[in-house]
Amino acid sequence: MAELVFFTGTMDSGKSTLALQTDYNYAARGRTGLVFTRHDRAGEARISSRLGLETTAREADAGTDFWELIVAENARGNPVDYLVCDEAQFYSPAQVEQLARLVDEVEVDVFAFGITTDFRTRLFPGSARLLELADRTEVLQVPALCWCGRAATHNARTVDGVMVVEGEQVVVGDTGAVAAVVAYEVLCRRHHMRRMTRAAARQHAAVQEGRLDLA
Repeated sequence: MAELVFFTGTMDSGKSTLALQTDYNYAARGRTGLVFTRHDRAGEARISSRLGLETTAREADAGTDFWELIVAENARGNPVDYLVCDEAQFYSPAQVEQLARLVDEVEVDVFAFGITTDFRTRLFPGSARLLELADRTEVLQVPALCWCGRAATHNARTVDGVMVVEGEQVVVGDTGAVAAVVAYEVLCRRHHMRRMTRAAARQHAAVQEGRLDLA
């Protein structure tokens, strides 16, 4: 029986790597699938992993109707067995419902990958609907780590190196960015609540040791 499975974790937990591996494994067994993404760090219509893996994909924009698209593919004699949907937190609730309908009525397996909460610790609408509808939710078992060594549970946004908790929900950036205006960092809950990024912690330590004068 087909399933809607939601794979989730913080940034840096290997979601895109697993998405690429899932597509490879199913295609290697002779199954036919389509790969979708949205707002990937590598640009439009790409899935990229921080390990260096990258492939082309279909960009799922606001106007994408998964139900109509897959029904049309089947009608043209191109049966679709599965979908890999990366960056699924950016999908709309209606698009998640389309994916669920494909599972239930067309027996298409759907593997969705995404983070659950934004930099404000608020659920993304797409992720919230996935949590409500998925047959299974799998938390990735390779934990990302906060700078302090604890398991990272929250995604933080920095602007010009300073952590922010207000702004647009969707701004594309990366945890590996250097000297970027907008970047992201994964933190444990304690340091997210304190707004204590790696840079802020280093600055605080320097002040405590007398190596930095903020006056």
